[in-house]
Amino acid sequence: MSSHSLSPTEAALFEAGGPRTRRRIALGTAVAALALVALLAWVGYRLYINGQFDPMYWELFADPKVWGFLGMGLVGTLRAAFGAGVIGLVCGLVLMFGRMSGFAPIRWLATAVIEFVRGTPTLLFIYFFFLVPAQFGIHLSTYWMVVIPVASYASAVLAEVFRSGVEAVPLGQKEAAYSLGLTRWQIYRSVILPQMFRIVVPTMVAQLVVVVKDTTFGYVVTYPEMMQNTKVVIANYNSLLPVYLVTSIIYVLINYAISWFARWLSKRMGLDFKV
Repeated sequence: MSSHSLSPTEAALFEAGGPRTRRRIALGTAVAALALVALLAWVGYRLYINGQFDPMYWELFADPKVWGFLGMGLVGTLRAAFGAGVIGLVCGLVLMFGRMSGFAPIRWLATAVIEFVRGTPTLLFIYFFFLVPAQFGIHLSTYWMVVIPVASYASAVLAEVFRSGVEAVPLGQKEAAYSLGLTRWQIYRSVILPQMFRIVVPTMVAQLVVVVKDTTFGYVVTYPEMMQNTKVVIANYNSLLPVYLVTSIIYVLINYAISWFARWLSKRMGLDFKV
């Protein structure tokens, strides 16, 4: 984007700085990098003098059964995240349409549901589905005890994300569609929703990362996800830090894969953003 196409405010905010500003940025970056390296070195040294690099804490990873058990946990995490993500997307759209409905009672109800769910911790929902349905003879599997609460929170957040995306579509396009004789549903299907999804892709991806992280609450109901299986491995091998470190790396790789997919999708959709 050239400076000629920027407004005065945008030019002040985004125009490239001068030599002095660039020197300050470079100096700040170098200082931050050195501080990070020093911190990592200090942490590594503290771990070393406390014997955390002793082979006895790491030799468990030579056992294929350990990797198989962690792999089962990874599959459980991905299953729960996929189920919660799909349900969250669908329910998020439903809540978005409800909140934007012209019928006041539906709009009030959708708004109340969104605000209540967004303001309630996911962990509390998991406890609710763990304890309450059984009192009425409804026995949910541990999978649904995790998926339903995580999907509920994701749907409430995505409803607001979708609503913001709809409102970001220029009003003139909607008016032009009405002038062509299109119905409200045809306008949403052919004009508004395609553009809305293009606008909210980065936020949708960020929420998917949150969904993956929220599946770690599965330990409450002993759902066999990644963190639950990690705790079992730690209890059996008495190796706390190495197992948590490996699990953390796996989670980082999962989230990196999601971000990579988002960048690939943005190129396919012709969008200019980074995730």
